[in-house]
Amino acid sequence: MRAIGQDSFGEPDVLKIIEVPRPVPGPAEVLVRVCAAGVNPTDWWHRATGGLAGDVPIRLGWDVSGVVEAAGPGVTLFGPGDEVFGMPRQPAPAGTYAEYVVSPARHLTAKPPGLSHVEAAALPLAALTAWQALVDTADVRPGQRVLIHAAAGGVGHLAVQIAKARGAHVIGTARATNHDFVRGLGADEVIDYTRTDFATTARDVDVVIDTIGGDYGPRSLNTLRPGGILVSLSSPAEAHLAAEARALGLRSTFMITEADQAGMKEIASLAASGRLRVRIDTVLPLERAAKAHQIGETGRTAGKIVLTVSA
Repeated sequence: MRAIGQDSFGEPDVLKIIEVPRPVPGPAEVLVRVCAAGVNPTDWWHRATGGLAGDVPIRLGWDVSGVVEAAGPGVTLFGPGDEVFGMPRQPAPAGTYAEYVVSPARHLTAKPPGLSHVEAAALPLAALTAWQALVDTADVRPGQRVLIHAAAGGVGHLAVQIAKARGAHVIGTARATNHDFVRGLGADEVIDYTRTDFATTARDVDVVIDTIGGDYGPRSLNTLRPGGILVSLSSPAEAHLAAEARALGLRSTFMITEADQAGMKEIASLAASGRLRVRIDTVLPLERAAKAHQIGETGRTAGKIVLTVSA
């Protein structure tokens, strides 16, 4: 089969089309014919540095939507022909930039019929990140005030919708050109971070979702009310904020997204009902994975980038 691989770390041009044996599902696994694979910021971080993937050669990709080709011994959830989507093996790369991928069966969920494979492939990692941050970690409740940074981005635009589905009052930061988009997702307030200091504008916030890092974490603490929580998603380095937050009567935590079928079922339900809509910024064929990374690294996308695959 065709796949995208790399033999060195570096710029997007290290990504190449390679030929590798088609994988065979083992016990409790399924073989999925990939129809589409989502592209995420963690992909270009791993491409450039190795990240959690170890040494080269490596094959990138976590998000997948496709059709089950075969099931390994012991699988009862899915069979050949079933349409599925999910985020296999996170935090280890699943290698979904490929024509076929093997996944633990319980890392996948049935794809809602109303979603295209491109839409479904764009959801898992970003939507699970938002769900696990807002629901599992922060336990957002109706009426709470939630500040979401980069609200037009891949995680951010889904977090806005999930927070609204939980009954929260949502404040998003975004460039002025994306304000109509973010409001259309349900945000109650939008702050143009290029012109306004959110740290002096947003007040009495219960939950902050920080997808950016750097000085956004310390500045976000200023927006929280006593007992509020900052959930950092960008870097383990943000863990140092915990002590600073405690001194202020606040909470701060760093979160890594995990494979989670229960969360995926909730996301599938929200998507099927129309309460969670993914915005697709760019769609490219598998062989243009390097271009997808170049676009993503500009930091100017609104929504998600997806690779399509013809097996």
